[in-house]
Amino acid sequence: MRTVDVLVVGAGLAGLHTGRLLAAQGLDVLVVDRRRSLSAGIRTTGIFVRRTLDDFDLPDHLLGPGVRDMLLYPPSRRAPIRLTSDRDEYRVADMAAVYQHAYRAAQSAGARVLLGVRYTGGSAGLARFADAEPVTVRFVVGADGARSRVARELGLDVNRRFLVGAEIVHPVAPGTTLPAFHCVLDPRFAPGYLGWVIDDGRHAHVGVAGYPHAMRAGIRHLLDAFTVDAPGRAAPSGPIERRGGPIPIGGVLRRLACPAGLLVGDAAGAVSPLTAGGLDPCLRMSELAAAVAAAYLRTGDQRVLDQYSGDALRARFRGRLLLRRTFAGIRSPAAAEAAVALLRGRAGRAMAARILFGDRSFPTVDPPLSDGPVRAVPARSPRNGLAAPRPPE
Repeated sequence: MRTVDVLVVGAGLAGLHTGRLLAAQGLDVLVVDRRRSLSAGIRTTGIFVRRTLDDFDLPDHLLGPGVRDMLLYPPSRRAPIRLTSDRDEYRVADMAAVYQHAYRAAQSAGARVLLGVRYTGGSAGLARFADAEPVTVRFVVGADGARSRVARELGLDVNRRFLVGAEIVHPVAPGTTLPAFHCVLDPRFAPGYLGWVIDDGRHAHVGVAGYPHAMRAGIRHLLDAFTVDAPGRAAPSGPIERRGGPIPIGGVLRRLACPAGLLVGDAAGAVSPLTAGGLDPCLRMSELAAAVAAAYLRTGDQRVLDQYSGDALRARFRGRLLLRRTFAGIRSPAAAEAAVALLRGRAGRAMAARILFGDRSFPTVDPPLSDGPVRAVPARSPRNGLAAPRPPE
């Protein structure tokens, strides 16, 4: 029976990035995913914010043109608030290509990545699969999404607060639109969150998200209704793709690690509670997770795992969680109109710009590990992979 140092369950961005970093440190890493193709089941819009673009080397050819204009609409769609940055704030990635790039980078680092292999559970160091032979593992990384099976099996914390989102994606004719991010605050379509259109001049993403219990008509119906007159949407010039899935918004979970494994990405709640952005925290927490896991496997010192705790991060989420509750309280079009009106003043626009263009939507998560047998900061990888960072959303 094959034995591996680390089993990573889930080949999304968090799983592939963590697997690559661990393999680059000489560990025997196996990454599995039940999908047969990484282009199937994509659940993210793929918006990378400026902070991520500044701190990580993302392949430029996989990113669309920069977006500097943000327009915030009330339910009436009249007189939107326009915020314009003097630099690129967002770039939308071709996520299928990003995953494929991360797949190749993980393999190049020495990780073995198996697609079409469904993890069915594990115990006592034995991992079982529906479509492959079991393996003996020293450590498991749960990168298996917002409703993580690994989290439940390891007795770690699980996500309990969710939005559900859905969007359509399609190409637009070149030269017909200017890059812009349109956001609509309208609880009729997106209770507790937003409807959006982000068009970078190459592709348009049109979506809605909200609390599932409040979306009584069903998210697909609400998306179709929103799409009819979504502001800024250009006509499709090619095939339409549908995406969707749950978005954890309760903040980083408290108990993220134990001697048998740890959690990364959506499984760890690594999503901004306010903006629901998950790509930036996914990369940042994967750096720390890989450093902690490697140090623990080298030393066997369980105190190292204490460095991977959500408690310190949650203390810095208090303001975001408070704003999330405020956002959730906007339950009628009239309340949404009033909220947008409050943002029209100087102070309101400054707050909106701070949230939408700010660098602190997710806290920095790379404090040095405590001195001891291993002294390390989350490993800074060579710049030949998906997201090797420059020293520091």
